Amino acid sequence: MTEQNAAQGQAPQRKISRVEQAAILLMSLGESDAAEVLKHMGPKEVQRVGVAMAQMKDVTKDEVSFVLNQFVDAVGGQTGLGVGNDDYIRVMLTQALGEDKAASLIDRILVGGNTTGLDTLKWMEPRAVGDIIRYEHPQIQAIVISYLDPDQSAEILATLDPKVRLDVVMRVASLETIQPQALQELNNILEKQFSGGAAGQASRIGGVKRAADIMNFMDRSIEGSLLDSIKDMDPDLATTIEDLMFVFDNLKDVDDRGIQALLREVSSEVLVVALKGSDDAVKDKIFSNMSKRAAELLQDDLEAKGPVKVSEVEAAQKDIITVARRMAEAGEISLGGAGEEMM
Repeated sequence: MTEQNAAQGQAPQRKISRVEQAAILLMSLGESDAAEVLKHMGPKEVQRVGVAMAQMKDVTKDEVSFVLNQFVDAVGGQTGLGVGNDDYIRVMLTQALGEDKAASLIDRILVGGNTTGLDTLKWMEPRAVGDIIRYEHPQIQAIVISYLDPDQSAEILATLDPKVRLDVVMRVASLETIQPQALQELNNILEKQFSGGAAGQASRIGGVKRAADIMNFMDRSIEGSLLDSIKDMDPDLATTIEDLMFVFDNLKDVDDRGIQALLREVSSEVLVVALKGSDDAVKDKIFSNMSKRAAELLQDDLEAKGPVKVSEVEAAQKDIITVARRMAEAGEISLGGAGEEMM
């Protein structure tokens, strides 16, 4: 295949998966720019792309041209992108995620190779994971739910029976640490070999904050029902979980600088839909942190926007909450009040 054919968008000789295309694109950008892109991706997406980068060997010029056809002139001379370069991957992930978050992911990508054990579940559909743990002991279910990312855990819990769901969340809230032997035993139960080098040190897992994080990603109807059930069993625990949860209405408690930073990361389309279902205090907080002209345009868009489904409003609000949480974890804003520890 000629360079011209590749630049015109014709496929190279081998089929390049979408994940591999993303990996080639990032490798062509350079560490700093690639890190900026990764900041806008979820942890599971970062891991998938990172694994693809680590496993790639020789990338031909035709393949680069196919993935970056409109930028072929800029990357035409870069035949050796250094794909698979460990130092590049370490620097890029550290810049994107910070040292603490990047450390375990780097070990998983560069040391562990293919994901196995509990980490395998992160790549599976929530319903499939639910089927795997459905008949396990509730404590095993709680460990799995605590280990996975909150958004995935919320979807898995939604597939379980409401009584089981309540039991699991209560156990998640009471979890603190787990010995590596227990993780190894769990991997044996799942018929997978644990990777990532279980150390002799107990791992922090679960807790009330983790339970609150998971519930933040649940559908509002499930979240409300589950919280009511927890109140019946343990009112104090329910209150603590509520205090730690960060919902859209809590944006009114974020300081002005935080709101301004958040607004720079949120599209106006998503903001309009989210505000359709918010109270006046949140709207006032948003409007007061925009220029007069921008606030007027947003108000006009809100008035012109017709009826919106509740599910669409909730989805838009969760998108904004996710951005707020990511920025808070990166130290860019302080959520304050609910959703993080008070100083």
